[in-house]
Amino acid sequence: MPVLGKVYLIGAGPGAQDLITLRGARLLAQADIVLHDALVTPEMLELCPQAEKIPVGKRSGQRSVAQQVINQQLVDAAQRAALVVRLKGGDPMIFGRADEELRALEEAGIEVEVVPGVTTALAASAATKQPLTKRGIARSVAFFTSSTAPEHSDHDAIPETDTLIQYMGGREAIATAERLLRHGHQPDTPVVVIENVSRADQMVHRMTIAQLSQGLGTPHGPVLVMIGEAMRSREHQRFDTEISGTIATQLRA
Repeated sequence: MPVLGKVYLIGAGPGAQDLITLRGARLLAQADIVLHDALVTPEMLELCPQAEKIPVGKRSGQRSVAQQVINQQLVDAAQRAALVVRLKGGDPMIFGRADEELRALEEAGIEVEVVPGVTTALAASAATKQPLTKRGIARSVAFFTSSTAPEHSDHDAIPETDTLIQYMGGREAIATAERLLRHGHQPDTPVVVIENVSRADQMVHRMTIAQLSQGLGTPHGPVLVMIGEAMRSREHQRFDTEISGTIATQLRA
């Protein structure tokens, strides 16, 4: 029987090269093959110049590699290399299709290890200096996405919680705002929308649920939406590189 390599599912973090963990960077520098997401930056791939790099990007609304194909590529890579990295944006275990890849590797008898990464929500909270919890105001947080498998397309994905974090927001966030308003949420509930978290072209937009329901325009990168009273600005809070104010008139679709 051929000796199988080991696969590491590594979280690259939200984008900035120095937000990957030390363990993740060390393994990248040792990797023989790296299968990476579309959202992994060129700067991140500079950490593994020695590796064979295989793009397996999945981007909403664009042609992408089918998950079954990615699973097979991981198995094939482990059959010809000792150390294989599956490099994912953010954290592998949050909206990263990790369950499917783990199942495929385990079924093939391939050793696999997960190295966590900084998930985008935490990076966005840090970048905007906006805590996700706040004493007396918000003590629960939910991460959710409207992107579901076809068989679950009618699933109501909005959980009941104090702070809502919508991954892969974009135009789906408009439908979320409309639904929240229909369910009785206050129109002036604060919202923070952040594009390209932690990258040089990061943009932050502050608005309300009512303004969000009017449109977001065309995002220039991956979007995360944070909703809830915890997003309300502090009295002396500064906004350095943000777009604030009546965002609906600036970014209307």
